[in-house]
Amino acid sequence: MSLANDLIARAERRDITFGIVGLGYVGLPLAVELGRAGFKVLGYDISEKVCQGLNAGRSHIKDISDAEVAELRRDGRFEATADPLRLGEADAISICVPTPLSKYKDPDVSFIVAATEAIKATLRRGQVIILESTTYPGTTREIMLPALESTGLKVGEDFFLAFSPERVDPGNPTYGTRNTPKVVGGITRDCHRVACAMYAPAIDTLVPVSTTEAAELVKLLENTFRSVNIGLVNEMAIVCDKLGVDVWEVIDAAASKPFGFMKFTPGPGLGGHCIPVDPHYLAWKMRGLNYKTRFIDLAGELNSEMPLFWVRKLMEELNNHSKAIKGAKVLVIGVAYKKDIEDLRESPALDILGLLHQYGADVSYHDPYVAKFSEAGHDYASVPLTEASVAAADAVLVVTDHSNIDWAMVKRAAKLAVDTRHVLAKYDA
Repeated sequence: MSLANDLIARAERRDITFGIVGLGYVGLPLAVELGRAGFKVLGYDISEKVCQGLNAGRSHIKDISDAEVAELRRDGRFEATADPLRLGEADAISICVPTPLSKYKDPDVSFIVAATEAIKATLRRGQVIILESTTYPGTTREIMLPALESTGLKVGEDFFLAFSPERVDPGNPTYGTRNTPKVVGGITRDCHRVACAMYAPAIDTLVPVSTTEAAELVKLLENTFRSVNIGLVNEMAIVCDKLGVDVWEVIDAAASKPFGFMKFTPGPGLGGHCIPVDPHYLAWKMRGLNYKTRFIDLAGELNSEMPLFWVRKLMEELNNHSKAIKGAKVLVIGVAYKKDIEDLRESPALDILGLLHQYGADVSYHDPYVAKFSEAGHDYASVPLTEASVAAADAVLVVTDHSNIDWAMVKRAAKLAVDTRHVLAKYDA
């Protein structure tokens, strides 16, 4: 039996130790599903604190409960470690590390490089390496493959290398790791076969593509599509504001068409770990090929301008109430990048808070999921949301529409409210 077929047979028997590099929003849910499917899972994270908490049965992310981690620990299906040398124990390894942008909007693949080097140090015959971190087309083949083959082992013969983009949507109650179709592309045919076999017990639907480059590009297309369409509807919000038309009325009416229209909604800007970041990976790659990605660049500009648009809208409304922004008490409701999660990554609220400080406002915030944080030299702590605290503010700025906020009270008590999410419209004053 060939090495590839042996690994496939072992995966079917669950006779595989699965390593996960990075135990955050992507890696931990994947670890849980693999453990539930019957694999022994070894999670690696550079944070000793994270590892200690997980080994004690405590989750550090909202989408995974303490009970889920504790159950896997009791069954002997999961262990977390901060020792990279233990990655040599794993038969299959999924890399789920961050891929941020530099301050110049260039890809920062340093975490991928570090993970590759850690795996390389203990790489052995019969291991399967799968990159899940979002990156530009060519990363798997151009960065990971040469590093791993420098050990003398041959891809497709001695070890197997593939790319399978993460598609995690934090806070989504309907689609999680198991029931979200998983795209897989391998360096060789056997790489693809083996990688699919590793995921098959834990994922309902696998979507094969021919190359790692195609798989890398899938994720970028998905989030570029969203970025461009959000940029379009954000511009429509600006257009409607200038025309004195209710953009939400226009969107809802357009959405009544049963074909040819997909509903997107405006907001305070883009946030999260994917949509504000991923299109820049593609744009960067194409600049190296002397091609300008005009839609991507324009959407990025429009979306990044929305925090300023809403702050200026707030200033206009304050002026209409004979109040200057300087010295005004502004209560920001919601700082997470989207509703019902605690994630601050790339949240437009951070830009909004910075602009409010810049204009001299007296700023406070409330977020039921974010107790405190620091940003740009300011330390913030969530204030209680009461009728008194809302009434005491000169203006309320709704940035994140969390489900567990008493929006009827906010609308009733606020002297002035600027609502970036259209959440107050459904409540009577």
